[in-house]
Amino acid sequence: MEELLAKHRKEQKDLQGRITQKKKSATKKTRKGVNDECEQMQRDLTERHKTEIAELNGESTEPVEALEDLSLEDGAPADEPNEDKTTAITDSNTPAPSESEPAGRTKKPNRAKARLARRAAEQVAMSEAAAEEAKNQTNYRGNEQGVMDAAFKKLGLKEVEVTPDGHCLYSAIAKQLDDSGLGLRPDPSRIVLQPTSQTRIDTVTSPQHDGYRAVRAVTADYIVEHKDDFEAFMEEPLDVYTRKIKLTAEWGGQLELQAIARAYGVIINVVQSDGRQEKIECGEMDSFDEKEKAKRVLWLAYYRHTYGLGEHYNALVKQS
Repeated sequence: MEELLAKHRKEQKDLQGRITQKKKSATKKTRKGVNDECEQMQRDLTERHKTEIAELNGESTEPVEALEDLSLEDGAPADEPNEDKTTAITDSNTPAPSESEPAGRTKKPNRAKARLARRAAEQVAMSEAAAEEAKNQTNYRGNEQGVMDAAFKKLGLKEVEVTPDGHCLYSAIAKQLDDSGLGLRPDPSRIVLQPTSQTRIDTVTSPQHDGYRAVRAVTADYIVEHKDDFEAFMEEPLDVYTRKIKLTAEWGGQLELQAIARAYGVIINVVQSDGRQEKIECGEMDSFDEKEKAKRVLWLAYYRHTYGLGEHYNALVKQS
C-alpha cells in the first residue's frame, strides 16, 4: 500500500506541475477551456487513484446501481422476501430486471476502468513504436567515434580532449603551438583587456589557461590585414566578423583555419568525422628544414555528432 501511495503522490505532483504550466501559457481566450481541461485531469487522476486503492484492498470498484430494486414487490408479505430481489442483492454480477427495466438489460460498464484500459493500451502502443523507431535509427555518435578511433590508430595519433565551449578550435591550436615550441606570439596590442596588465596578458597567452584568446587575436588581425583573401567569403561586414573572432565564443571554421595556418606558418591536418583528412597549407614551408617542417604540422579531430553542442574540435598529438 505504501508503494502505491508513494506512486500516487508522485503522479499528483507531476499533474500539478503540468496544470501550472498549462495555466501559465493560457490566454484570455483559452483560459476557460484550459481551466476545464485541468479540472478534468484532476478528476480523472483522483478517480483512478481511488479505483487502484480499492482494488488493492480487495474492495469492489463497481458502482451501486438500481437501489430501487431493493424495495419489496407490491403485495408481497413483509416476512417473505422476493426470491428475484434476493438474487439481485447477493449476486451483483447478475442483477434481475425490475418492472421499470426491460428484461435482459446488462450492467452499465465502468467508465473509469475502460478509460484506464484505453490509456494503458495507448501507452503500450507508443512504447512499442518508440522502441521500433530507435532500433531502426542510425547510431551516428557510435559510428563516428568508431571511424575516428580507427583513423587515429592508423595515423599513430593520440587524442587530447578540449572543452566544448565555443573556443575548442583555438584552444586545440594553442596547445599544439605551445607544445611544439612555436609559441602563441602574443602581442599585448592584439588582446583587448580592461584593465590592461602584464600579468593578465601573460595569463591570456598561456594555453594552460585561456591561450585561445591570443590565437583568436592573431587570427582576427591576419584576416583584417589580408581582407582581400577573406572578405568575399563572409556573410557579415569585416569588422563585425573579426570582432566576433576576437571577443566572443563564436565557433571557428574553414576561414579561421586558413588564417591560422598562414599567420603561424603551419600545416593543419584535420581528421574528419568520416575518416577523411583535410590539409590546410600555409604556403611557406620551403624555407624550413625537415625537422622544422615536422614541428610545424598540427593535427585536429573534427566531430559532427559525438558532442552535445554539435561541431567540435579536439587536439591530436603523435603517439610517443
